[in-house]
Amino acid sequence: MNPAGPLVATALDLPAGSPGGSVELFLDLYTGPRPLIPARAFMLAPTGRSPHRPTGLGLLPVVGKCLEGPAFRHYVTALQRALTEAIDPDTVGVLHLQHLAFGAAPALARALPEHPRIALVHGTDLLFAETHRDQHQVLTHTVHLADAIVVPTPAMADRLLQIAPGTNRKKIHHIPWGIPDHLLTRPPHRPPRQRGGPLRLLYAGRLTPEKGAENLLRALAAVTGAELSIAAPHNQFHTLTRTMRRSGVTVRYLGWLRRSQLWQAFAQHDLLVMPSTTLEAMGLVALEAQACGLPVLYQPVPGLADTLAASGTATDFTRPAVLARDIARLRTTPGLLSALRQAGRRNAARYPLSSTAKALTELSHQIG
Repeated sequence: MNPAGPLVATALDLPAGSPGGSVELFLDLYTGPRPLIPARAFMLAPTGRSPHRPTGLGLLPVVGKCLEGPAFRHYVTALQRALTEAIDPDTVGVLHLQHLAFGAAPALARALPEHPRIALVHGTDLLFAETHRDQHQVLTHTVHLADAIVVPTPAMADRLLQIAPGTNRKKIHHIPWGIPDHLLTRPPHRPPRQRGGPLRLLYAGRLTPEKGAENLLRALAAVTGAELSIAAPHNQFHTLTRTMRRSGVTVRYLGWLRRSQLWQAFAQHDLLVMPSTTLEAMGLVALEAQACGLPVLYQPVPGLADTLAASGTATDFTRPAVLARDIARLRTTPGLLSALRQAGRRNAARYPLSSTAKALTELSHQIG
């Protein structure tokens, strides 16, 4: 048996350079000079100026991504053709289907129909399957085809079984996502916090509706002794202009930061805020923040509550008085932030990316 595992074929139908934890996880696992999981890994070729492409990432020249109707079926067919042309099936041992829905999972399964399949739940696939009929059909079909289904948290298994109650529970495997090992062993230096100053809050990530940034801004209007920075994609940040104006909250916009820059930003703030409204598959940004010594204040939605539990501080971003109370307690209680920093580091240390890769490789051997 090859300890490195069989060569994996995998695809994420997002343009290279897209933001998000799923993208970072995908690149961490399957690309680079020495990938943790040897793979033929693909994303969509971006339109316009191409970003830096990691070693080992192939780009699929397919356009027309959509979610429903005949256009979606044409899009999947185009993806299938591109993958068939790009991959020699004789070199591949197993498929890793990223997401249970969207286009890449059915396209890759059709392009290499004889190979064993592991489907990986990311969270957005469950959300879209609940609201789009065609995506629900893709999800149920992928669940049927998969030899194994990987969920990063027990909450994702529960949500999947609600959406597709006919899922064979024996197929479901709990493998937590992880963060780079070197971040756990060599986090950025954290300067001491200035006493008496405002609590420096940081929001980091996409600003899609389920991330809850509007709830955060409305609630912060009732909070004193805190200041907010946002690190997010430029085009998404501009969608918050009206809410920021109505709330009166002053925001320092940091731009969309590279990974290393984000880790430095973690070390320069006092609290990461995560106001997600629906679910988080894992909450990798929270774990990376904890590894950098940044405590997390979060809405206890499914997935995130599993990952953080008591290592972070749960609050309710939909209730301004509750948020104001919790931020005041964190700002004024001696030793509380320090205790949360230590608890966060211990929690993050439970999730090295090498463990994720090892577990996925072992599962690939089992089904291969």
